[in-house]
Amino acid sequence: MGAAVAACAATNATAVLWCEDGRSTASAERAARFGLTPVATLAELLDRSDIVISLCPPAAAEDLARAVAGHRFAGVYVEANAINPERAQRIDALLEPAATVVDGGVVGSPPVGGKTPTLYLAGPVGATARIEALFAGTAVRTAVLGTEVGKASALKLSYASFQKTSRVLVALAVGMAREHGVDQELIEVASNRTDSYLSEPQYVAKTAARAWRWGPELEEAADALAAAGLPPEILRAAATTLARWHDVKDAGELTLTDALDRLAQP
Repeated sequence: MGAAVAACAATNATAVLWCEDGRSTASAERAARFGLTPVATLAELLDRSDIVISLCPPAAAEDLARAVAGHRFAGVYVEANAINPERAQRIDALLEPAATVVDGGVVGSPPVGGKTPTLYLAGPVGATARIEALFAGTAVRTAVLGTEVGKASALKLSYASFQKTSRVLVALAVGMAREHGVDQELIEVASNRTDSYLSEPQYVAKTAARAWRWGPELEEAADALAAAGLPPEILRAAATTLARWHDVKDAGELTLTDALDRLAQP
């Protein structure tokens, strides 16, 4: 997602930089494929940038913001990770007053192959306008939700809590049916209903390959539910289920059978 969104930003930016320090070979290959400009250190990246977009696994969001704050970055910082609103507000406080923080949340698939995700924004008017201009005319749509930091994060997690937990429930349902030899019948029943995830069991393998980042997102969503006085247990249980697939990160060749077999292994 990060590399593809950055590539869209290149349409209107003078240059789009990424920091090589500590990144994997796979990250470097993605950055090269999307035509991003490498820099050696975070300090160099911040010195040369007036807008920073943070789009990484949720667990790394605050550590990255803390590192940026340590360099006294004074531009616009887009916190676009799948984190709960309270964490977005903590990051806002961490980076102020030097930087201007825009809360962001990407809903949809990475902007490749005709996909057009929406980057929801919340923050100071002038800063959100700059981000809208940055992605104008690209595959990344933008929508401003207001000036309150946390609104975009809340929308992202509200959607993720349904969409991703639903995919986990499909895996459990198909896994149970397979154990009793009625998985094809289950899929047939679901296919007679409109818009049922159960009619798309092939997506279970894709869910497994994305479990390494979906699980932490659902933990963030569970924290947001708890903060709102709502029961978080269903999302924590879904995150625990996803953890069984953590070792198949982005395994594109995974089959439905492989994914269900791994799910059945404690």
